Amino acid sequence: MSGGFRKWRRSFRYAYEGIKYALDTQRNMKFHFSVAFLVLLAALFIHLSKTDILFILLAVTLMIVTELINTAVEKTVDLAMPDRHPLAKIAKDVAAASVLVSAMFAIVVGLVVFYEPVDRLLRHARLEETPMSAGAIWILIALVMLTVIVIETRFSDKGKLVRPSLLTAIAFAIATVILVLVTETIAALLGYTLSIIILIVLYDKKTRPFPALFLGAMIGIVVTILAFSCLNML
Repeated sequence: MSGGFRKWRRSFRYAYEGIKYALDTQRNMKFHFSVAFLVLLAALFIHLSKTDILFILLAVTLMIVTELINTAVEKTVDLAMPDRHPLAKIAKDVAAASVLVSAMFAIVVGLVVFYEPVDRLLRHARLEETPMSAGAIWILIALVMLTVIVIETRFSDKGKLVRPSLLTAIAFAIATVILVLVTETIAALLGYTLSIIILIVLYDKKTRPFPALFLGAMIGIVVTILAFSCLNML
């Protein structure tokens, strides 16, 4: 009995080491875990039903599992075939395709599950009067840029993680302007979708770490909301 328990504990430790290795070394795994954490946090905040939460958990689990399998395939292929080989490339490409399919499934699940709760939330929170001229919008974008530049220059000696991304700040500021001005939720979601695509592209090109990209997005959203709030108080 004790021997079986030791084997089970050893197997659990090996699995934990595998997850830890993937998180420590694989950029995509770090990104998936960060997104999964934010999605689950949003699910709790919006008070989704049990069925919707189960679909979210299924999509998140499938995405992480396929990323783990992809990492295992890549390391096995590198061990068996250190040199470049067409079959090795095919194996890696197919493994990466499984991650892409699971990610697309997760995106579809997220759009279906979150659309109605987000639509209701935005309709209740949307301001009835949002006086904002074209010139004011450009001033707002300039204010977002200035905020990012000030933070970058003020904290540049603290490390890259506290340096927000200027591009994501502008992208999410524009998406937030669309969110406040339009009446159709789908238009606002499309704006944020384009902003998220920009974030993913910048992350994939390794221009900035994910915390810097996320911080830039938060600055763009918060500064824009504060600007609209101040205008409505006038």
